[in-house]
Amino acid sequence: MNRLIFLLGAVLASMVVGILIGRTTGQTADTTDGSSSQPVVPYWVAPMDPNYRRDEPGKSPMGMDLVPVYDNAADGGAGLISIDPTIVNNLGVRTAEAELGVLSRRIDTVGYVDYDEDTVHHVHTRVEGWIENLVTKATGDPVSKGQLLFEIYSPTLVGAQEEFLTAQRSENDLLISASAARLAALGVDANEIERLRSEKAIRHRTPVYAESNGIIAHLGVREGIFVTPATEVMSVAELDRVWVMAEVFERQAAWVEAGQSAIVEFDYLPGQQWNGVVDYVYPELDPKTRTLTVRLRFENTSAALRPNMFSRVTIFASGFGEVVHVPREAVIRGGSVDRVVVALGEGRFRSRPVTIGIESGDRIAIRRGLSAGDLVVVSGQFLIDSESNIASAFDRMDN
Repeated sequence: MNRLIFLLGAVLASMVVGILIGRTTGQTADTTDGSSSQPVVPYWVAPMDPNYRRDEPGKSPMGMDLVPVYDNAADGGAGLISIDPTIVNNLGVRTAEAELGVLSRRIDTVGYVDYDEDTVHHVHTRVEGWIENLVTKATGDPVSKGQLLFEIYSPTLVGAQEEFLTAQRSENDLLISASAARLAALGVDANEIERLRSEKAIRHRTPVYAESNGIIAHLGVREGIFVTPATEVMSVAELDRVWVMAEVFERQAAWVEAGQSAIVEFDYLPGQQWNGVVDYVYPELDPKTRTLTVRLRFENTSAALRPNMFSRVTIFASGFGEVVHVPREAVIRGGSVDRVVVALGEGRFRSRPVTIGIESGDRIAIRRGLSAGDLVVVSGQFLIDSESNIASAFDRMDN
């Protein structure tokens, strides 16, 4: 029994000595490798598919030589990775310099053409009656000032005409004046009153004429329909002036104000621009789109702009002051932290958290995390960022 215990103790002692020797050898080898100038290659990737990884050199599925990805331990810092220049070129990695300067608050948005409501004229009758001889029969029909729109048969108007003729026969100037005033109050045109005075003939259908040039923006009746003073018979709008209603995001609502210059472009007229100014900023946000409506006014004598046309709008607000800014596509949006990938040269990259500021056009301000002159990756940064995060995770595990 004692002999068996002695043999087991000898075996255990041998195992402990072997482990200690192995660790010592490993530490010596690590020290030797660490002092060597040769970088460590943890894995190889395919030049055309970085997701294809192998632990040793070889060929990719496309028959190309695998490219080494070097360890970042020798370069210092968590999240820093080194990529072979060949794969950097194959990935099409592009960089841009962080600039320090005034960032203009440019608002790029969309809008649509609308009627100038100052020129819209709504047509109502002042009496009850029936629409007869409707001349303008469709929305969009052009009309000119003084043109006949429709005729209305109204017993009230017929009675008012009879009263006027009775007053004329009485030769009482006071009655004549009161009867003429009643006809005018009921919506009878001044020319029609003069015709009645001279011809002394009653018209059972009273004509209604257009008060301005324009088009029929809304037609609410058809011939023969019974109308009341509350009925909107039609709306006439001019096209010599139009509005462009632009939608501004809520986060940019504080930038815009009346008097700022703006440029409007339309897809159906490529290469042409309309220069205008912000005419009015509406006080209320749309509860559904969370946007602020901004109105621009344009002359439209050629009738090139038509209501409901889609437009691209650029509004030039005041500058923000000197700030570090980069292209907007360089920023990787995160749930709690925004990042950029900084190019350090010689194929080395690091993902760096930043605090962003305002966005203006294709530029975005960086309040913290970058300095002027830093190179940021604007193409391929998502792949590099994922590699950097993996490297950081391994560094934390090793520590």
